[in-house]
Amino acid sequence: MCTEPTLRELDHRANDGIDVWLLWRSTDGRLLVAVADAERDEGFMLDVEDGQNALDVFHHPYAYRGDRYATITG
Repeated sequence: MCTEPTLRELDHRANDGIDVWLLWRSTDGRLLVAVADAERDEGFMLDVEDGQNALDVFHHPYAYRGDRYATITG
């Protein structure tokens, strides 16, 4: 049985060891921004909130991180 992935990559950028992805979750139509910092071996994921500009969150994820993020460590 083949299932469709729930996350689809809409955009990706990388700079100085930091990768940022704009993702669409097909199960509920939400947009997410994932960040991975290879140098620190950590990352986080943001759920783009209603009313937020997804491209702004994608280009400035650290400004939106605040206290509402899930940390991902290696």
